[in-house]
Amino acid sequence: MYPPRPRFRAILIYGGFIAGALISSASFAASPFKVEEATIASIHKAILAKELTCSELVGLYLKRIHAFNGPGVEEPEGILGPIKTIPHAKGINALGTLNLRPANREKWGFDARKARSMTDAADNDAAMPDALEIAAKLDRDFAKTGKLSGPLHCVTISIKDQYDTFDMRTTSGADADYANDRPPKDATFVKRLREAGAIILAKANMGEYASGFRSAFGGTSVNPYDTERVPAGSSGGSATSAAANFVTVSIGEESGPSIRGPAQYANTVGISPTQELVSRIGLFNRGLNTRTGPITRTVEDAAKVLTIIAGYDPEDELTAFALDRMPDEPYENHLGNKSLKGIRIGVVREYMDKKVFDSPLYASNIAIAEKAIEDLRKLGATIIEPPEEGLFTAYIRRYNPSLQNTTWTKLFPELFPVDAAGAAKEDQVNKLVAMRMDPNKMPESITLRDLGAAAITGENKYGFNLYLTERGDAKIKTIDDLINHSRFFNDIFEGDKKATLMRNNEARVYDNTLRLQKRFAVQQIVLQAMAEMELDAVVYPTGLIPPRKINTPRDPNFNGISNYGMWNYLGVQGFPAITVPAGFTKEVWDRIADPKIPLPKTLAPDQTIPTILVGPVKAKLPVGIDFLGRPFSEPMLLRIAYAYEAGTKHRQQPVDFGPLK
Repeated sequence: MYPPRPRFRAILIYGGFIAGALISSASFAASPFKVEEATIASIHKAILAKELTCSELVGLYLKRIHAFNGPGVEEPEGILGPIKTIPHAKGINALGTLNLRPANREKWGFDARKARSMTDAADNDAAMPDALEIAAKLDRDFAKTGKLSGPLHCVTISIKDQYDTFDMRTTSGADADYANDRPPKDATFVKRLREAGAIILAKANMGEYASGFRSAFGGTSVNPYDTERVPAGSSGGSATSAAANFVTVSIGEESGPSIRGPAQYANTVGISPTQELVSRIGLFNRGLNTRTGPITRTVEDAAKVLTIIAGYDPEDELTAFALDRMPDEPYENHLGNKSLKGIRIGVVREYMDKKVFDSPLYASNIAIAEKAIEDLRKLGATIIEPPEEGLFTAYIRRYNPSLQNTTWTKLFPELFPVDAAGAAKEDQVNKLVAMRMDPNKMPESITLRDLGAAAITGENKYGFNLYLTERGDAKIKTIDDLINHSRFFNDIFEGDKKATLMRNNEARVYDNTLRLQKRFAVQQIVLQAMAEMELDAVVYPTGLIPPRKINTPRDPNFNGISNYGMWNYLGVQGFPAITVPAGFTKEVWDRIADPKIPLPKTLAPDQTIPTILVGPVKAKLPVGIDFLGRPFSEPMLLRIAYAYEAGTKHRQQPVDFGPLK
């Protein structure tokens, strides 16, 4: 068991920050430190050797941001209008807001759109130091003591705009007219990062209201490995800011695949922790499935960040499950062994079945996942291959009818008939007993791919309005206010955000009963399967589809595949998962809108755009592999991920965004 969470020596002693804060980019020109691909360990080694200061480090990151964070698309009608892609664009637009006071921001050449606040033009509160002032204070303290302020001393971080930071605007990517666009306090995990010595440098651009990759305020983020392609889900800015070395590490959020998906597309490491491990307090629209996790360039750095942000928060009741279930030592202490001898890993063939996924669209990712499995064998792991029907199918047939009971029987009215009022016409209980005794009496073979998401009513309305109420803004208090006091972009491929808010606002009840039931059922099935097969973890491709071209339709949900071709079903049931770079494609196929069919001007919620496949086209794009385990098994997953990373070394810096000249 961890000791009580350490409260590292406070670094934000606010007095005296303003002096010496107006530092120009020229101040950092002579630093010999190589910031590209820098790790927490390399930064600390350089600081302790007096080869680097925090101020120099922040300056090096700001130089890269200034060089590479410009627009990645053309906006002929402005930020809210249609966009046009740019091959090998000079920018990726990963960061939306910079933690710089106006004078520092102007000296570094960043425009007013990157300001810490749109409602505080003066921004001269001494109790609200910016990144350069915090770095200078850390340098002064280190000069006096010769000691680091905490385990994340000077570690420079970007935070997804969905999370509250008291010193920077938080709008979840929206262009909304808050009376005060700064929330009153930090999210719980942000506070912990600062106490550990980290410097919050920026808010990462994000898909507005945690969907897509466009923001009405921040604009469009693009993929640094091909700027004409998407960075994946709403944490795209977080992942690409880490990939392009704008920051040491970043923080993302996912309610589906929005940590692991962007991390995969950015050739980075992403951890979606056990649902109950990291506090959701300070998160815009926290829900049952929302999770907070690090996106980094190495497994070790991800582990170090997780050590700081994990743990019980009395304000978030879900984290009570974490008590007495965390490791005795920091997560990074579980790394170091590059052999996987004695580790048993099951293969989720349901997600790699070539008979089901027989389109060339999926071929590259499946082939790379197959190679990753062979690499795991070479590293000493015992690979457990499932029967032809899949790793979990037998367990689903055995347990799902009783675990989901009436929810499940409603799917098969021919076997479980009901009258006009919905009452059972016959004894369903005995039929369920018979199926438990003989799973072959199940009506059909159901694989993991067939277990769809459970319906939920009112969660978004509840989550939005709860957050806005807690925030206490004088102007934006409800979804109605967001609808009436915001500007929205127009993009047929990314959906109508205003219409989505209006649909969310229609709910009059909040009911997550079926989702809770499904979570319990799936956890029971998976845990029983892992117990019987003595598995330490399971492995599968993070996703099956390479990054799609911008201005093309979203990939449809198919046979369990969700947004961006990612696998998220097991993760949303609360299981921890970590994605690690597994290699690059050589060629891909793209799904594009059928050129023979005119695009509609607007798209109804259930309407899809007809598509065709084109290819193959040469493309070197990142692919990731997922390791998933039991709740609170992060130490084991990190050990596996670390050994795989060390044995394969698939992380590569994006060529177009390498070292500055």
